[in-house]
Amino acid sequence: MLQNILIVEDEPDIAESLHYNFKREGFRPLIAESGEKGLRLALDEKNPPSLIILDLMLPGMSGMELCRRLRREALTGNTPIIMLTAKAAETDKIAGLELGADDYIVKPFSVKEVIARVRAVLRRVEKESVPKYEDEKMSVDFADMRVTCATEDVKLTRKEFALLSHLIKNSGRVATRQQLLDNVWGYSYFGDTRTLDVHIRRLRQKLGDCGNCIETVVGIGYRFIGCK
Repeated sequence: MLQNILIVEDEPDIAESLHYNFKREGFRPLIAESGEKGLRLALDEKNPPSLIILDLMLPGMSGMELCRRLRREALTGNTPIIMLTAKAAETDKIAGLELGADDYIVKPFSVKEVIARVRAVLRRVEKESVPKYEDEKMSVDFADMRVTCATEDVKLTRKEFALLSHLIKNSGRVATRQQLLDNVWGYSYFGDTRTLDVHIRRLRQKLGDCGNCIETVVGIGYRFIGCK
């Protein structure tokens, strides 16, 4: 089944170029020339987009406002959004990412890069859509935010659960401290990495017998290795 890519872009040349190249790569691209049309197509329950490419400088409803609206809707609350804009300032990128964008590409851009980033985001979303994790000791239900170790419920804060989830979904791979801070605390976090280490220590303590599932990679970060 073809994946729908919604392109919300008011510049015809850019929109048509993206449409042509996504179609050639095996996607089903849709074009919206305004934020209002983008919202209408994004909320089409019969034909929802798998990912949205969103220009920020649109006539009428801005890209930022559209992103805000999409994140409020149940149908599009988790739909990946890649912002495409001429605004290159760091403050603009942070604002977009804080609104819920998954990536940010500055114009002018390479179409090949856009397609590569789209594929990367879709791969990550597919991996994160796994509903549960289980091994011999531990069980994690990502939808219900429930963790059990040796059949005992483990009470975690949202940050602790987000940390554990990110590590599990990247099982076997080293997650650097900066990657964990970016993914759990957000791109706008500029605090001390010791905050992360404190949360990891508390997470291990709460997991008890399952605490050894998180391995420290000295000088780099952490890795999920499963419970032993």
